[in-house]
Amino acid sequence: MKNVTDTLATTIMQSVITYNDYDEGSMTDYYNTLESPCDKSDVRTFRKHYEPPLYWLIVILGSMGNFLVIWIYTQFKNRLKTMTDVYLLNLAVADLLFLCTLPFWAADAVNGWTFGTVLCIAVSAVYKINFFSSMVLLTCISVDRYIMIVLNTRAHNFKSSLLKCSKMTCVVIWLLAVVLAIPEFLFARSKVDMEGNRFCAMVYWNNENNRTKILVLVLQICVGFCIPLLVMVYCYAHIAHTLLKAKNFEKHKALRVVLAVVAVFVLSQLPYNTMLVVAATQAVNTTITNCNQAQSFDVATQVLKSVAYTHCCLNPFLYVFVGVRFRNDLRRLFQACLPGSSKKGKHRTSMMFDMESTTAFSL
Repeated sequence: MKNVTDTLATTIMQSVITYNDYDEGSMTDYYNTLESPCDKSDVRTFRKHYEPPLYWLIVILGSMGNFLVIWIYTQFKNRLKTMTDVYLLNLAVADLLFLCTLPFWAADAVNGWTFGTVLCIAVSAVYKINFFSSMVLLTCISVDRYIMIVLNTRAHNFKSSLLKCSKMTCVVIWLLAVVLAIPEFLFARSKVDMEGNRFCAMVYWNNENNRTKILVLVLQICVGFCIPLLVMVYCYAHIAHTLLKAKNFEKHKALRVVLAVVAVFVLSQLPYNTMLVVAATQAVNTTITNCNQAQSFDVATQVLKSVAYTHCCLNPFLYVFVGVRFRNDLRRLFQACLPGSSKKGKHRTSMMFDMESTTAFSL
């Protein structure tokens, strides 16, 4: 009996993987309820080969796009004239800081967590702060576009006030993100299992009936997906209705942008958040007791999590480079870097949905 108990305990400790997986939907803390000891070696092997190359690809592509956004804003000081411009700059910063955490998790997938408890807390907190700030900033961008398109006339009367409001809003967003990341400061720890493998995980103390874990998961699902989705659907539905009534030949292009923004958000975030709902349900009432099902859940969570991360690569293209002014500014910057090129490029204004004139959907 003692040997069986020791084997089960060892298996449970071996099954613990990284903070990302543990905190956001892994089944590792439920393996003590399985019908028999569950070997997680296949899941760890899959993660070792799957996550590092994909995470580095996301880091490279996301860094390029977001650095270009920041580059444009730093070179053209007069760009920060609208609420959306302020939100886009903060979104690019948040996405870049978020991307800075992925190399740590890529290294962890290969060698385990070798960076200690302090970096475990720091990386976990930075990861969650910028995750929440990105989601809330996307929500604010949809609200601002609603104001500029649906409430166009009234919005222009308070343009300067709205700009000041956006800057204060960004300060509040970052403070809110820090508050929402408090669980990472409290519970993220570097641990060692019985085989000497190190991992960075959320270790909840006094977690009776998984209440703390459930609360953390519910918080992420609500603030990181449900609230942004509801606000985006409401705002963009009214925007689409307004565009359909507009007599302009570019309204169809703008509608495609609206649909693309909503579709990319839903397709990238909905599957992963569905897995988080399952994880929260599992924490309340354990229903998955089969080892194969638990392994499949872990693999699916890892795949869908990486899909959700691709959103930070797409943000610059969905929210910035669809605009005429941004494309022209970027062209001018590249031309200025070429030998013999004039630093003064011809600047076209957008015909429709440019934030300087009407909206943020310039094409």
